[in-house]
Amino acid sequence: MSEYVIEMNHIRKEFPGIVANDDITLQLKKGEIHALLGENGAGKSTLMSVLFGLYQPEAGEIKKDGKVVKINNPNDATALGIGMVHQHFKLIDVFTVLDNIILGAETTGALGFLKKKEAREKVIALSEKYGLKVDVDAKVEDITVGMQQRVEILKMLYRDNEILIFDEPTAVLTPQEIDELMEIMRGFAKEGKSILFITHKLNEIMAVSDRVTVLRKGKYVGTVNTKDTNKQELSNMMVGRPVQLEIHKKPATPGETVLKVEGLTVPSKIHKNNAVNNVSFEVHSGEILCIAGIDGNGQTELVYGLTGLEKASSGTITLNGQDISKSSIRQRALAGMSHIPEDRHKHGLVLGYTLEQNMVLQKYKEPRFQNHGFIRFDEVRKYAEKLIKDFDVRSGQGPVTITRSMSGGNQQKAIIARELDRDEPLLVAVQPTRGLDVGAIENVHKSIVAERDKGHAVLLVSLELEEVMGLSDRILIIYEGEIVGEVDPKKTTPEELGLYMSGAKRQGKEGEANA
Repeated sequence: MSEYVIEMNHIRKEFPGIVANDDITLQLKKGEIHALLGENGAGKSTLMSVLFGLYQPEAGEIKKDGKVVKINNPNDATALGIGMVHQHFKLIDVFTVLDNIILGAETTGALGFLKKKEAREKVIALSEKYGLKVDVDAKVEDITVGMQQRVEILKMLYRDNEILIFDEPTAVLTPQEIDELMEIMRGFAKEGKSILFITHKLNEIMAVSDRVTVLRKGKYVGTVNTKDTNKQELSNMMVGRPVQLEIHKKPATPGETVLKVEGLTVPSKIHKNNAVNNVSFEVHSGEILCIAGIDGNGQTELVYGLTGLEKASSGTITLNGQDISKSSIRQRALAGMSHIPEDRHKHGLVLGYTLEQNMVLQKYKEPRFQNHGFIRFDEVRKYAEKLIKDFDVRSGQGPVTITRSMSGGNQQKAIIARELDRDEPLLVAVQPTRGLDVGAIENVHKSIVAERDKGHAVLLVSLELEEVMGLSDRILIIYEGEIVGEVDPKKTTPEELGLYMSGAKRQGKEGEANA
């Protein structure tokens, strides 16, 4: 009997203009949590997509329990007990949670009718056993991303998979949800399930994995035991240079009010209460104000209300002295607002467009990019090439790459490049480093601090506590659609923030905290 439940030997996978996996070998032991670490575009998701049957390799072989297997499609993978939670969830928005979980693995009776009652019981039993709380009757479009991820995990468990692939599973989760997921993973490993965990978050690797395999630019760098390494060594292996893990910035010098929000209320699409309830705050030039909170407490709707993606039911929004409460999204952009959105696929990119078309989405009407209504493609190309170089956006075919084919992290870098280059007085940055590796995070943090130091106002919405503490000059905590506290990152602790975020503590009108 082989020591390894899965072996991927000498895998090579090519796409136009790029070798995504160049002679990579990965071995997974039964009952271990094996982390796969690498920069954006290092080939991690591609390698796992080969294992899951989404891609066929040009060379190499896969063994299960020591025997060579051929995985032509995800159904073959499922038959071998391999399940995968993808970085961008594969859920159908208009279906319920239950329908998404059983889709493709339905139990039917003699006449082909669905046995939904049995399926529901199995799903509820699994969710209780593993602490994966979900509302089986809710539609996927109405639940938080954290909940959607639980649905993806339950999909794997429903199919009785023994080998579980998690592709960037914590990119969309809150600190508390991440801790829960780590516990769930440990529970799986104790039961003898084997886990491949793709990530570039070093804290999580140190906390939960047994071994780590590092990839860089499509090549295998090495495999180490987690207990014998540290974060700095792993980041050096991953990026190929020493990386600054701390955020360095000089104290803020806030100036005029750039954004003033008064009594903003945004209705909820899920329940009858308001998602954002009578929220007021100001963001000044030369400061980074962070809205912190557990996912699903109104941050998303607050940003939608500010940027024009959703209509607010009441309240005023003033940008540089101009009332933009009723303005369209484009008018708000022209008034001086850049926006790095939470959902890069839904609101950040046109996935079927090329990279250069996406880069110029906000600017194509400017004289330099058009002449009497005709796009000046040479200027667009020059502009895109400059941004690609400045922000290290990696893709197979440069400016003409179709955006859909790029890795999630490089899609994110493209949006950040476009929005920061607009050089507007207000930057609304929502989860700006989601899905980025340590090298890219370091660059994004430096760029955001540079925006502040130019005298711009930055409104940051982040679920990463380290980012909240390290990057912001002031922190507002949102809980159930209301601002429950304002703290100074230099004078608070992650524990205190956690109390505000969970609703256990709130400040009164005078700024006094009530536990």
